[in-house]
Amino acid sequence: MKFPWLKTISFFLLTNLIYCQEISLFQQFNGHYDYLAIGNTLNEAENNGNSFCEILPQSSANLNLDDNSNIVAAYLYWAGSGSGDLDITLNDTDFTATETYTVDYEDAINGTLTYFSCFADITEFILENGNIDYTLSNLDLSEVLESNPGYCANRTNFAGWSIYVVFEDETLPLNQINLFQGLEIINRNVQEKTIYLEDVNILDNEGAKIGFLAWEGDTALNYGESLFLNGNLLSNPPLNPSNNAFNGTNSFNNSSELYNCDIDFYNIQNYINIGDTTVEITLTTGDYNENGNFAADLIILNNIITVLNSQLPDATTDITEAQVLCGNQQIALNFYINNFNATDYLPANTPVSIYADNTLLDTVYTNDDIEIGESEYFELLIDLPSNFENYVTITLMADDIGDGTGIVTELNETNNFDLVGLEISPFEILELDPMKGCDLGFNKAFFNLVAHIQDLPNYSESEFFTSLDDLVLGDFEIIDPENYQNSLDPEPIFVKIPSDSCFNIYTFDLTTENCPPYIPEVFTPNGDGFNDWFNIQGLYDIFENHNLLIYNRYGTLIFEGNNQTKWFGEANKGLNNLHKPLPTGTYFYILNLNDPDYDILTGWVYLTR
Repeated sequence: MKFPWLKTISFFLLTNLIYCQEISLFQQFNGHYDYLAIGNTLNEAENNGNSFCEILPQSSANLNLDDNSNIVAAYLYWAGSGSGDLDITLNDTDFTATETYTVDYEDAINGTLTYFSCFADITEFILENGNIDYTLSNLDLSEVLESNPGYCANRTNFAGWSIYVVFEDETLPLNQINLFQGLEIINRNVQEKTIYLEDVNILDNEGAKIGFLAWEGDTALNYGESLFLNGNLLSNPPLNPSNNAFNGTNSFNNSSELYNCDIDFYNIQNYINIGDTTVEITLTTGDYNENGNFAADLIILNNIITVLNSQLPDATTDITEAQVLCGNQQIALNFYINNFNATDYLPANTPVSIYADNTLLDTVYTNDDIEIGESEYFELLIDLPSNFENYVTITLMADDIGDGTGIVTELNETNNFDLVGLEISPFEILELDPMKGCDLGFNKAFFNLVAHIQDLPNYSESEFFTSLDDLVLGDFEIIDPENYQNSLDPEPIFVKIPSDSCFNIYTFDLTTENCPPYIPEVFTPNGDGFNDWFNIQGLYDIFENHNLLIYNRYGTLIFEGNNQTKWFGEANKGLNNLHKPLPTGTYFYILNLNDPDYDILTGWVYLTR
């Protein structure tokens, strides 16, 4: 099985407490994608009709992806009674919720009962571990159940978990996966709930399916329970009959012992139509039982996921360079037109329009069909009208004929643009010789940037930046250029110096070099905290691959060191004095820097205590 790094858009979520969050689109994936779900209950049995009031300490489920599947994303959900346990453990690794949803149930006898669901992105964890058994633990609801006996009295004491895995397989059709999540509830008080899933794009209904993660469904409470999609009653007998969709089952492994947790999916190709952009889901519960009493199941819906065949391109733009040329009103603009998160090629002659603020400057067209995951590169010189002064925003818009109108149907019509702000001041970029500094460790050095340009006119008014974009926008100026430490090797520096007409730009690279190390002639390893080791300055973390050999006056090798092993006056070779302090005396060293610019260094060092 292959486990590449995440291919979709990365996103970061702050911990967020949400009350009765309506289910809405959370993430979308386009490509040869499908999904599977695993999970388990933490109930020892179905809580309806049973008297237990404890939650199991842990439960397990096995992930078993095909060898040709590439994991794209993995999400962990856990839920239960109460307002939420945000911290759990999965296979001895602790996770904290990044989203927490809650819903309230008003019970006539037991008062307000709250239920929660938590979410965490565990993609990297699943990529690292792959196909194994996963065990969730430390979901502790004991305090909740003890402090409010209404949960057990109402038979809604539950806990469970699930992992959703989106994967890529080149043998699959091109699909659009839409993951919707939140937390919504139906019960005797709210006996019907209709949810509209928007932002779907159905081009072909073959092989379409829909999945659900729900909590607290009971096998025995099949009173008026139904699940409709676009007015069609869904069922998957015998696992999910039409009158008991939420009954503690898992469609992926055909388990009917998931007790108050449902991980199910349905084939829906006969219930959707090509061209649909919205799917209507209706859930019901509540009816009179055989004794003539009204009864209803409590169902808490956590997420909905759709897998739809959707073959469309997705044009995006990426401006890589934009600058106003010195002495005229021309803009040099370099950019890519991409078709990354797509399920079909982007056709040739797709229009791309360039705007300065709201003024159309030019419209160009793609030359070739852009395949899925590919790009086309452009380099343009564009005339800027003379009425623009000081600052302008350049906007690049793909699939735009010049008036905001597109001609290509896309998966996402809102991500076609990129923009950059420019100062309108003529300038040119002049290259200077690189500036070298002695490596102080890890390819870092300190530089006096001002000294490198002191022969240039007006150098005292210079400003230093680490990128051309920062220079143009005036952002992130280097605060102390006379004592600057590089972060890259080499690292480009851009200098802005005022001139009579506008300003000049100079650029040069900062590079580090390995300067000769300084070898002391004596050291005193007596434990006084001063000069206690053979400290060859300019060696460690600079000549990382060096080798140091120490011999006694009889020519016996008594120590061998490297970048991690320093000599503190003890032997690490031989048998007689191993790891013991060596006597005062003169020792011979051989230092091989393993650097092609330096010969092997030899000499004597005096050790005294």
